[in-house]
This record gives sequence, C-alpha cells and structure tokens, in this order.
Amino acid sequence: MRDDNCIFCKIANGEIPSATLYEDDDFRVILDLGPATKGHALILPKEHYPNLYELPDDLAGKAIVLAKNMIKKLTKALGCDGYNVVQNNGEAAGQTVFHFHMHLIPRYNGDDAGFGWKVGELTEEDKADILDKIEKSV
Repeated sequence: MRDDNCIFCKIANGEIPSATLYEDDDFRVILDLGPATKGHALILPKEHYPNLYELPDDLAGKAIVLAKNMIKKLTKALGCDGYNVVQNNGEAAGQTVFHFHMHLIPRYNGDDAGFGWKVGELTEEDKADILDKIEKSV
C-alpha cells in the first residue's frame, strides 16, 4: 500500500529523485536533504506505514539489519567516530513526516549535532508503577 500524498512514498519508489545509497525490494536508503551531519541517511520502506507501530514485524527486523549493514559501510567510507540510529514515532517524539523512517546519523568527535536529553532518575515509585502497568497489560 502506498499513500499518493506522501513525499517519502514518492522518494522511496523513485518518483522523486534522491541520492540513493542502497535499494532492494522493500527499502531505499537515501542521503537526507537536511543532514544533521555529513553523511546523514534515511532508511525508507517502499510501502507506506505511518510509524513503527504499523510496520510489520518482518520489515521491522529487516530495517534494523539494514541499518546495521549501512552504518558499517558508511563508517568505513566516511571515517566517522560513531553513529546515532534514530527512529521517531508521533509528533511528541519529533516525527515530522508520518511515513516510517530511520535516521542514520554519523557522529564526528566535536560535531554539534547535539543529540541527548537531560538525565533523570528512576524513582522506586515510578519503577513500581511502570512494572505494575506492564504486568496488567500482558
């Protein structure tokens, strides 16, 4: 299934030109047009899935294996010092295009890409509450 109004569907299926790094029957990997760092790439499924929740398990597995293989190749090619693999789900999590995609972001010592968060603390109360809710949801 594809969404004719989705820009990532159009890119993934070759209707809009892109700098393609890899392609198979299920995915296209492209360079991001708004990179966080040099070599920032996106993994796009060719079918439309709004987010990870909707992505079939077999494709989710293939996406992570593809991410692993791509960052190995890109690390060698770019000489970067590390990698962020980022996947956002929902507006509150920073998702701006509602077609599942994974960001492969090369990290270079001293870059200012700035991925991080304020480290909190897991309280005993929160831990007990979360574990209780998970147990009840099974």
